[in-house]
Amino acid sequence: MECEFPTINSNSDEIKEIFENTKTIAIAGLSPDTSKASNMVARYLQNAGFKIVPIYPKEETILGEKVYRSLEEIPFKIDMVDIFRKPVAIASVVEACIKRGDIDTVWTQLGLVNNEAAKKAEESGMKVVQNKCTKIEHANLF
Repeated sequence: MECEFPTINSNSDEIKEIFENTKTIAIAGLSPDTSKASNMVARYLQNAGFKIVPIYPKEETILGEKVYRSLEEIPFKIDMVDIFRKPVAIASVVEACIKRGDIDTVWTQLGLVNNEAAKKAEESGMKVVQNKCTKIEHANLF
C-alpha cells in the first residue's frame, strides 16, 4: 500500500483544545509489550492524567486497565480514540467510532494516514488528527 499524505488534519491550536477537553482515551492496538510504542505512549498519557482504555485482542489488563476486544464493548463515554493499527484497519475503527456516536476525536499515530476514513470521521462531527504522536504533541504543548 502506498503511503498517503494527510489532507485532513488538526492544527496546533486545535490539538491543544483536544487535549484540554479529553479525559478518556481508548487506544486501539495497545500492546502489553512495554517496548512497543503503543505501550510507551499509553503509559505517558496515563501518567499525564488521562484515563486509558486498552483495545487489544488478548490480555485481561494492560497498564492496570481492563482490556476490551473492540470499541463497541466499552460501556462508557470515550473522548478520543488513539489508533495504533495499520492504515487498512483505520477505516473499520472509524466506522466503529461513527456507530458509537459519542467519540469526539479520532487520532492516528505517526506514519498512519487514511484520508478516506478521516473524511468520514470529520463529516460525522469528529475532530481528526493524522500522522502525529499523542505523546509528542502533548509533551510539546504542556
